[in-house]
Amino acid sequence: MTIMIHFHQSGYRDFKRYYTHHVQRHLRTAFPELVSYSRFVSLLPRVALLLWAYAQARCGRCTGIAFVDSTPLRVCHNRRISRNKVFHMLAARGQCSLGWFYGFKLHLIVNEVGEVLAFTLTPGNVDDRKPVPQLAKRLFGKLFGDKGYLSQALFEQLWQQNVQLITALKAKMKNRLLPLMDKLLLRKRYIIETINDQLKNISQIEHSRHRSPCNFVVNALAGLIAYTWQPKKPAITWSHREMKALALVQ
Repeated sequence: MTIMIHFHQSGYRDFKRYYTHHVQRHLRTAFPELVSYSRFVSLLPRVALLLWAYAQARCGRCTGIAFVDSTPLRVCHNRRISRNKVFHMLAARGQCSLGWFYGFKLHLIVNEVGEVLAFTLTPGNVDDRKPVPQLAKRLFGKLFGDKGYLSQALFEQLWQQNVQLITALKAKMKNRLLPLMDKLLLRKRYIIETINDQLKNISQIEHSRHRSPCNFVVNALAGLIAYTWQPKKPAITWSHREMKALALVQ
């Protein structure tokens, strides 16, 4: 587990190179009973459940302000979908703002200081709104999402859980009155998009070299845990103009 998490913090892009050139050469004292690379990969499925439990333990505490979003995790190029056998009957075709993809979705809820509050993995064709009630079980306060989370039924279900869902409106919808603080926080959704970008480009939770579904899960969980250990996470910052506007309203 430690080696997998450290890989996502190390800056290496290829796990085999990291294991053979860094772990086996420089971390022998920390891990005196190291096995070969092929044996290590075969042992990875044993820690999937433990990594999931540890990732849950690394979740932050709800502050009353939360942001929800999903990001696609592609497992192969679109041209190779018909030839992909590793994720047959598991992954699915889905659509996001960048087009169609084949793989899974990572659903995240974070707070305003960049801490992960809840997460789950689903096939790529699952509606973004479907996992939200389960993810929001331990939340309170306000949950901000994009237009993809617009749903009166979801709003009412979350309201019964003491969570207020606030989303942007589509172009043809009637405008509604929102408190200034809610309008400003709705514009701060970039925080969760930044986290998704860091998970993919720093923690490397998305790549197309998986050889088993279990190792895909282990890689995603280890990358997510590695993010929670970042000393500096994306957080909401207020401009002088926004602070002045809020002061005037108060």
